[in-house]
Amino acid sequence: MTERSLLPLLLPGLAAAVLLGVALGPYGLPPGRILAILGGDRSDPQAVTVLLNIRMPRVLAAALVGAALATAGAAYQTVFRNPLVSPDILGVSAGAGFGAVLGILLGLPVIAIQMLGFGTGLATVGLVLALSLALRGTGQVLVMVLCGIAVGALAGAGIALVKLLADPEQQLPAITFWLMGSLAGIKRPDIAAALPAVLAGLLPLLALRWRIGLLAMGEDEARAMGIPAGRLRLLVIACATLMTAAAVAMAGVIGWVGLMVPHTARLLTGPRFDRLLPASVLIGAGFMVLVDTAARSIAQIEVPLGILTAVLGAPIFVGLLARGARGWSE
Repeated sequence: MTERSLLPLLLPGLAAAVLLGVALGPYGLPPGRILAILGGDRSDPQAVTVLLNIRMPRVLAAALVGAALATAGAAYQTVFRNPLVSPDILGVSAGAGFGAVLGILLGLPVIAIQMLGFGTGLATVGLVLALSLALRGTGQVLVMVLCGIAVGALAGAGIALVKLLADPEQQLPAITFWLMGSLAGIKRPDIAAALPAVLAGLLPLLALRWRIGLLAMGEDEARAMGIPAGRLRLLVIACATLMTAAAVAMAGVIGWVGLMVPHTARLLTGPRFDRLLPASVLIGAGFMVLVDTAARSIAQIEVPLGILTAVLGAPIFVGLLARGARGWSE
């Protein structure tokens, strides 16, 4: 299946997921009412408030987070030539999580918590890159991965320390819920703060996706074709990290999306990165919208997103491994 034949199928699927996301919830909104409100009808103030101030910002945030995590996963897997790599590989999720829980401990406002998480996520990957450059040998990619694991473990220890110091009545429940992933209470300013960072990471990857695909052939082969493999690799890592940090700062730590969605897209498009990347963006956005819709609809209390993605992701990923192991090994 080619990119041209795939996109006309994925775009309506994403649109249907978005429509379902804005329609379902404790306060149901029929499609006709949604279209009327978007067309300017203000006869039902409660429905207008639910749609424009609550439901649509949350659905858009879910699509943004899903697209960012899935794109970062596809980029990491291509750069490291390892289909089991995820956005956590450089410790960025743990680093961003540490900054956010530290902000909760300090009692900072929501926007400051998000910015602190974003900043520590970027600082984490900067530390990983600095360590890998200082320790580089013949296997620089392996060194970078191992540095990411070490720094991620250190950030995880910092998170554990913050939870130990947090007020068990007020702060600890908020920290625990945030670490499991949630889009509850998302507002338009939150999306406005994260959107530039996601676009800054996504647009270069889309523009360079043909060149990035050559990295999967190996660094020597890419250089032989005139591609500056080292600089391109660092650019891809920076873009993927930027998107991951923005997503974690906005929605908390949500696992499996960056690992599972690229594999799903690869089954549809094949291994070519120029086809894989657009498919990952659309599938990731739609998947996260559906997961968030289920999180606020299947029970009286909201289910954390990280729990749902793990419950869905583990069996789906095992099935994908069973179906696609032969193709991924080639």
